[in-house]
Amino acid sequence: MSVTIANAQQESITATIDAFPYQHKSEATASIIAMQSWQKKEWKQLVKLLNDDSLKLKSSYAMNAFVHEAALHPVLKKQTATILAGLYSEATTFYSKELIIKELSLLGDDAAVKLLTNLLKDETFNGNAARALASIHTENAIASLNNALKNASGENKKNIQAALDNVHFVLPEIKTAVNENKKTITHAQQLLLLQDEMEKATNYIEKKRILVSASKIPGFGSFMFVSKSLDDENLNKEAALIVTRLALADKQIKGAEVRTALEKAVNLIHGEDSAVLVLKLKAHLKTLPYDYGFISLFNGKDLSNWKALVANPIVRSKMNDSALVAAEKIANEKTKGDWIAKDGLLVFTGHGDNLATEKKYGDFEMYVDWKITEKGDAGIYLRGTPQVQIWDTSRRDAGAQVGSGGLYNNQKNVSKPLVVADNKVGEWNTFHIIMQGEKVTVYLNGILVTDNITLENYWDHSLPIFAKEQIELQAHGTYVAYRNIYIKELPTATTKTITDEEQKQGFVSLFDGSNLDQWTGNTKGYLIQDGAVMVNPEDGSVGNLYTMEEFDNFIYRFEFQLTPGANNGIGVHAPLEGDAAYLGMEIQVLDSEHPMYATLQPYQYHGSVYGVIPAKRGFLKPTGEWNQEEIMVNGTKIKVTLNGTVIVDGDYATASANGTMDHQQHPGLTRTTGHLGFLGHGDVVRFKNMRVKKIIEEVKSKRKRKA
Repeated sequence: MSVTIANAQQESITATIDAFPYQHKSEATASIIAMQSWQKKEWKQLVKLLNDDSLKLKSSYAMNAFVHEAALHPVLKKQTATILAGLYSEATTFYSKELIIKELSLLGDDAAVKLLTNLLKDETFNGNAARALASIHTENAIASLNNALKNASGENKKNIQAALDNVHFVLPEIKTAVNENKKTITHAQQLLLLQDEMEKATNYIEKKRILVSASKIPGFGSFMFVSKSLDDENLNKEAALIVTRLALADKQIKGAEVRTALEKAVNLIHGEDSAVLVLKLKAHLKTLPYDYGFISLFNGKDLSNWKALVANPIVRSKMNDSALVAAEKIANEKTKGDWIAKDGLLVFTGHGDNLATEKKYGDFEMYVDWKITEKGDAGIYLRGTPQVQIWDTSRRDAGAQVGSGGLYNNQKNVSKPLVVADNKVGEWNTFHIIMQGEKVTVYLNGILVTDNITLENYWDHSLPIFAKEQIELQAHGTYVAYRNIYIKELPTATTKTITDEEQKQGFVSLFDGSNLDQWTGNTKGYLIQDGAVMVNPEDGSVGNLYTMEEFDNFIYRFEFQLTPGANNGIGVHAPLEGDAAYLGMEIQVLDSEHPMYATLQPYQYHGSVYGVIPAKRGFLKPTGEWNQEEIMVNGTKIKVTLNGTVIVDGDYATASANGTMDHQQHPGLTRTTGHLGFLGHGDVVRFKNMRVKKIIEEVKSKRKRKA
């Protein structure tokens, strides 16, 4: 071959593999297709690039990507194994030889056995060859190892014996969740089987039987599985009964997805079942929390809630907002098609980078189903950090025999799972992941595999794990599919109710999310739930909750969450006995935009000083969202700020000088001190982050300066 032809050929090879190592879908797919038509001369040129330290990067990634693709197609797999085995003699460096051996182990085809058997006698590569034959795992490969062992000695014999040990035995420290005769059938595993059956079911009698079976499995997973049938007119009545009973039996079944399903169900229950069940369901919906419940991260249709990966958490933290937005825009454009929504699944096509949630998460609980193909390798990054491992357990050369669900990148803390709980490659698996603080717990198919283990900061092992970061689905060059991705944020014990700035200003906390030690009154009628105070109508009493301390002039800040039609109030200058709305003052807390309140008087809308000063309307957030409110009282002046907008700014003494708007007696308007309170009316309302600052001292100091 002339120099000119050789150079032209190398330029052609270089152009073909130019997409790597970035592996953008649009470019990488075309490259892999082009590589399928390569003859021996093109592959020879690729190996030549591998031999050159300055050129080996792109060629390494290209070969690896092609091998992963070829491994999925029997004919192409054999052809590729034959070509690579034949080209081994062209490799002249340790790096290129080792890479070809590794790729042959991934292909797992007998076409490589002859070469690898010969290499068992090579002092440098006998260990690599032995591990590759063990990974290929065919009868021919195992026979080669056994035959070689008879005549081997020294380190060579140790390497071959170690490879055979991996073939025939489970490592001593690894227990298994599966014995030879029977697989452990957990609720999670039962549910996976029912989902498979539902996909194959051809008639409604069969589908109803499957729903009945699901009704016997408690928990969120079965609830969401059954809820999918609420839109099927042939199944929706049975589904409505089942989801209702599941939800009533388990208060941890909560969140936006659950509320939507139950609101559908309540209209589908008729006949005998409706008499008691509908009343129970309606009462349950009133108390059902809006937050700290599971939400779906994948709608089955598109990549809403997800974005392309930009760098790592440490690098991202150093980028300003505009730089990060620009980088995300570029990444989203470049990775189009790498991750796709197809047939209700979130699928990684085998090319590209990680997929990240748009939102950052601190403490959370997560469910996710996943499925891989032969030689598959993937994982789930928690708070931007690798990773809860997913892989094909037959890949003994990579250590995958330990199973999925371990914290793969841990160095000091446990990294391997407790047991092997994976289903067969090609079958669905399900993770239940719980992360609180730096600790991670993982259940795989209902079996505990990681038990409250510290996740180390992979990006800087000297730092603790990030308090909040995105969740990522790892791209590792092989196909992986996900479905049923649900996440629930957990209250974080380290959440501060007062900012550093507020602390400097003199604010103090009235509630730390854990107890009512600073409160008195009807403490039984108010529960602590998910770090908030919730009015508890199930208590059967209507009563008020008051601060133990009294306040005269103050700034009071808090957050509140309304349920549909809910009514409550904030007591100001209130005594501990009597009607606080009149013997003190009441600032309305009310879902006043609800249709049931269409005929309210102006002084009754949310934020009004009840009966005295009306509030501006239109600044409440939608029901179920958290609102921020501040009440300032200084002398007889009062200001109410809702979600950043002043809705009341007046003087209650002036406003009542000629009588109040409701024409009632309000003796409390003359009080100059009293308790702050929640004035319950039996409706579910939640409050959190209550903090207060006394300002009477400031008023006194100003008077002294004037004097």
